[in-house]
Amino acid sequence: MIKILVVYASLTGNTEEIAELIAEGIRQSGGETVIKSVTDCNAFDIASYDGAVLGAYTWGDGELPDEFLDFYEELDEIDLAGMKAAVFGSGDTGYDIYCGAVDLIEAKLKERGAVMVQTSLKIEYGPTAMEKEDCRKFGQRFALACVGVS
Repeated sequence: MIKILVVYASLTGNTEEIAELIAEGIRQSGGETVIKSVTDCNAFDIASYDGAVLGAYTWGDGELPDEFLDFYEELDEIDLAGMKAAVFGSGDTGYDIYCGAVDLIEAKLKERGAVMVQTSLKIEYGPTAMEKEDCRKFGQRFALACVGVS
C-alpha cells in the first residue's frame, strides 16, 4: 500500500478542511495517508512517504504563511528527485495574486526535483459542496498517480 503525506497550514480552518477531503480521496483509492499540520512536522518527514501533498493558505500579497516558512526553507536541504507531489491551497480573489502560496510551494518542489503529478488545486476561501467533491477527486487522482495508474 502506498503511503502519502498530506501537510497543510490553515488559519481559519479552510485549508485544513481541504486537506482532510484530499486525504479522504486518497483513502478511497486505497492509499494510506498521514495528515499533519505544518507546525507538527518538518520537511525531512517527506522522505518516509511514497508521495507528498502540500497545502497552505495565502497570506498578504501572495505570500506563504509564517508557520510554513521553516518547512519551506528545509525543502532546500532535501533531494526530492522523483518524489511524486501535488499542491493545494485556499485564497481570496480580491487580492492581486490569487493563491500565491500554492505557486511558491509548487515552484520549490519542482526546483528540488519533485514530479508534479497534477495541476495544483486552488480554492477560494472554503470549499463549496461541489468543490468538496473536487478535493476528494484530487486525492484520488494523486493516489492513483503514485501507483502509476492514470
